Amino acid sequence: MTLKEKILEVMGEPHPAAVATLDGKMPAVRFMVLTGLPDMTLVGGTMKNSKKVEQLTKNPDAAISIWSGKEFSDPYVEIKAKGKVHDDILTKKKYWNPMFAKFFKTAENPDFVVLVFTASEITYHGANMSSVEVWKR
Repeated sequence: MTLKEKILEVMGEPHPAAVATLDGKMPAVRFMVLTGLPDMTLVGGTMKNSKKVEQLTKNPDAAISIWSGKEFSDPYVEIKAKGKVHDDILTKKKYWNPMFAKFFKTAENPDFVVLVFTASEITYHGANMSSVEVWKR
């Protein structure tokens, strides 16, 4: 299995992710559901007026950690990325997930935005922390 395949095995489906942005000079971390894509971007939906949207607009730097979430010894990834806020209808429809309906009803909701994180570096930690490999864009 290639490094990219191993990474996508961890982040390739919707997963809770710890997402860190900068609130001024201080880190701000929260959980959100992100889906990793084959081009090594991650996408998720959120409220337009959320703190993370404000923070990413001011500074796009983000750090993300995703654990495969089965056993404590399972692989996880640490990601350095740039985040971008998308509120155009084409992007919102492209990345719409039915799980968003509970919060936003439809992709046309003006309070719904899509966050796209473009990874510059992903550190993969293998099962039982047996290996560490780094993917770079």
